[in-house]
Amino acid sequence: MKLPRYPKYKDGGVKWLGQVPEHWEVKALKYLATLNDDDLPENTDPDYEINYVDIGSVSLERGIEKTEVMPFGEAPSRARRRVKGGDVIISTVRTYLKAICPIDQPEENLIASTGFAVVRPRRDMSPRFAHYALQAQVFIDDVIARSTGVSYPAINPSELQRIKIPLPEPCEQELVSAFLEREIGKFDALVEQQKLLIELLKEKRQAIISHAVTKGLNPDALMKPSGVKWLGDVPTSWKVCLLKRAFRSIEYGISDAVGSDGSIAILRMGNIVSGKIDYTDLKYIDAVDRSLLLQEGDLLYNRTNSLDQIGKVGLFHGDVEGRFSFASYLVRLRTVSDSLPEFFAYLLNTENILGLARASAFVAIGQCNLNPSRYGRITVAIPPPKEQLEIVRYLDKATAKIDSLISDASSTIDILQERRAALITAAVTGQIDVRGESNVVR
Repeated sequence: MKLPRYPKYKDGGVKWLGQVPEHWEVKALKYLATLNDDDLPENTDPDYEINYVDIGSVSLERGIEKTEVMPFGEAPSRARRRVKGGDVIISTVRTYLKAICPIDQPEENLIASTGFAVVRPRRDMSPRFAHYALQAQVFIDDVIARSTGVSYPAINPSELQRIKIPLPEPCEQELVSAFLEREIGKFDALVEQQKLLIELLKEKRQAIISHAVTKGLNPDALMKPSGVKWLGDVPTSWKVCLLKRAFRSIEYGISDAVGSDGSIAILRMGNIVSGKIDYTDLKYIDAVDRSLLLQEGDLLYNRTNSLDQIGKVGLFHGDVEGRFSFASYLVRLRTVSDSLPEFFAYLLNTENILGLARASAFVAIGQCNLNPSRYGRITVAIPPPKEQLEIVRYLDKATAKIDSLISDASSTIDILQERRAALITAAVTGQIDVRGESNVVR
């Protein structure tokens, strides 16, 4: 659908901005808003409770994802910026993360890191319009372009204030804001539908796997009590045993430092994803003991980290190019001859096994550890080798179909978010004339 444009335009005076409606102004942000004019003083009562938000907890797509409640006396020294409704917080460090968020109904005593600039609109720019104008892609691109530094790019607040904003009259700002609230709401609703679909598909995927690796594929199979509450009855041909009986060797990974150079890739915790191994973002080392090189069918599990990461298992495939080893917080498992690694990649990533693994972990402050002896005491039911192969082949096909649907839904979300961003940019730069009552996106 072609959206209406204003009858006359003029040069916006900024290369990245292009033309703006003839009757709009273009002003530097410093004339339209204040920056960081409300900080907590050093002598704040140490017992004063704050809701602290840092850069890692904010994203352009999801806003503020979490805050931490703490007394001021225990807060990081960077916990200083007061935030109020109508503000926009903009990350001035690691600007490529696009940690920008409008604040509508903030939690009480919301305090942002000094890594944010807190933008508070003045009289000429309404908070509603500012919320969208400072999320526009052209504004974000200018923030990133003005940032300096390679590994830790940052923008000086004074440089941020120099960025120019196209600005209509106050009544038209409200029309633009109302238009965007209405239309962006439609995009957001569609995105939420796709997210819900993805969650339902993931639940279905997990349920299919869990049933296949604990009950088998034959609904008419003779069953027997497993003696284990979470397993219940299992096929009579399956062997109920401790998990450690399925493995002939268990090894810890290397503890040496890794980097960007070397001929041997080192798999780390972040490479273990849903029963598979992600071969991107690799680190390297020059040499390791030959016994610690990975082979086809090796299983790796996370033995230490936060509790939600403990026990995740990935299966190594020997068809990847190059030589691979693994870091010390991973453990390698090699199955006995009648245990199929592909079957265990599915079994060990079921919610039941992951839950038992995490319950078996030793929990310390900020860190958990699941050593192989604790892990090996989990009781499982193992089908005969032929049936393991049948289950793997069935699950490979079933999960591939679901994964394809999940991928399609994720792609739809990406498209919707791209169109959402494009609509915001078009509206706040005057590329759409929203003054007509019928100007809606369909």
